[in-house]
Amino acid sequence: MTDGPILDNHLHLDPVNGRGAEAAAEFARAGGTHLLVLNKPSWELVDSVDSVDAFREGFELTCGVVEEATEILDGRAWPVLGVHPALISRLVDDGYTPEEAREFMQAGLEVAAEFVADGPGLAIKSGRPHYDVDEAVWEASNAVMKHGFELAAETGCAIQLHTEGGEDMTQVATWAGERGLPAEQVVQHFSGGRVRGPIASVVGFEENLETAVETTEPFLMETDYLDDPDRPGAVLGPKTVPRRVTWLRDQGFENAVRTAHVETPARVYGIDTEATLEG
Repeated sequence: MTDGPILDNHLHLDPVNGRGAEAAAEFARAGGTHLLVLNKPSWELVDSVDSVDAFREGFELTCGVVEEATEILDGRAWPVLGVHPALISRLVDDGYTPEEAREFMQAGLEVAAEFVADGPGLAIKSGRPHYDVDEAVWEASNAVMKHGFELAAETGCAIQLHTEGGEDMTQVATWAGERGLPAEQVVQHFSGGRVRGPIASVVGFEENLETAVETTEPFLMETDYLDDPDRPGAVLGPKTVPRRVTWLRDQGFENAVRTAHVETPARVYGIDTEATLEG
């Protein structure tokens, strides 16, 4: 039983190398009810990322573990599928030109959009490197992300972004708007609590949540749990979001909890975390 929905907006379940659905069970035992599960980077799920079929295989693996997680949760899980922006560096290191890498990654995003359009995907993921790259790679990465905006607009879904840090992402939101995607359907993954332009997905450190509550803006909560056996508990463990919800409630921030776990998910993704909650 729970006092209401508790959604982790961004975590990974690795059915190949990690704990997979057992991490979802840990989340559920802590009081969590709903998950948005991001596919792991393609090179961590499949043997070789040298064709579009590699993306499809990784997405299918993720959708499979999402089904397992849904069987465990009092609510449900949804897959968010896409191409990790760091793939461009791996491709260039392997001999691709930035333009060839761009085309390949855009094709991967098109497969992700098919999973959303046809089910069971909920949203797509894109972004750009959060580390220094040369100008050609940066431009190609921005082109990949803009293509993601176009696909999200065409598909009628939200997009989660993995980018560099910072609070001012208004240019990115403008690019999305120019392609028909409203800013409120652009989610900034790994936010520190305040972001201009997209919706903040706040990684669940207490100081970040204090910032998010102070802004009074819509936000989501996440752990970015990696399900990496070499880094157990990184970035934050599956129990973190339920525990932070309790912490927020103890401080009297019940309205903020409703914002993050009911109102913003409905606004961004069109999901009803209350109607999908058993009991």
